[in-house]
Amino acid sequence: MPKEGKSIKAVIYMFGALISFCLMAVAARELSGKVDTFIVLFFRSLIGFLTISFIIVSMRKKVLLSTKRAKLHIVRNTFHLAGQYGWLVGIGLLPLFQVFALEFTVPIWTLLFACFFLGESMTGRKIMSISLGFLGVLLIVRPGFEVLEYGSLIVLLAAIFYSISHVATKSLSSTESALTIVFYMNAIQLPIGAILSYWVWETPEGVQWVWLTVVAMTSLCAHFCISKAMNYADASVVVTFDFLRLPAIALVGAMIYSEKVGFFLFLGAAFMIIGNLINIYRAGDVANRKFLEEIAEKSTSKD
Repeated sequence: MPKEGKSIKAVIYMFGALISFCLMAVAARELSGKVDTFIVLFFRSLIGFLTISFIIVSMRKKVLLSTKRAKLHIVRNTFHLAGQYGWLVGIGLLPLFQVFALEFTVPIWTLLFACFFLGESMTGRKIMSISLGFLGVLLIVRPGFEVLEYGSLIVLLAAIFYSISHVATKSLSSTESALTIVFYMNAIQLPIGAILSYWVWETPEGVQWVWLTVVAMTSLCAHFCISKAMNYADASVVVTFDFLRLPAIALVGAMIYSEKVGFFLFLGAAFMIIGNLINIYRAGDVANRKFLEEIAEKSTSKD
């Protein structure tokens, strides 16, 4: 497949992930304080497992249910489940924009972990990107000026767990189908969620079932899109591309929950975006290369 075709596919899949994550945030906010987080995680995995199993069986491709990398699947989904828990808790404690802004440390951690575990080079450009990202975090949480919020700490930890999950996904995508990755995500997290939710069980009621279904389906769609996108681009590039989530979720928060974006929150997010953009643009190419062409140049599809 030509490089341009690969880049277009990566962009389409990441837009799918973008929309899915925004819808998931709204559903999670509606469930916050009404349904325990462990119960949300359980139903997310249950609905996702049934859905992806139906799709694979309908395709008559049972080969997608097999894997030779079970250990890496377990590692990936252990960290992803922890990250998902922190993200859901943060959604109920912080403005949506702040949660997504702090999530922008995921590319920072992904850069670091990809260099250590996938052998990607640590260039001066990446170091600058990481530095600006951390500066953005300091502007958002402002340690020393305000007490570090419990919610901010939870989301930062979730970002670290997510980045480890992303690196594992990049490794898995070289040998596994996106459907296989998503199937094992739900198959592994389902029994864990069942055990954790048992101790806090309360049966959801009414419209809560609708929001639980939205969380499950958008989670399934988002992670399928990310897994597919990583077949066409480096892990750091794919994760970095979703910076569009910030203006999107800011609009959603303002329209639905009347949330406002403070100066330091906006400034910190801006530094993160600049740092992320530095990571995907090459020096001297900015003036004469379009964004999609840059992603295409760095695509390393292993499908």
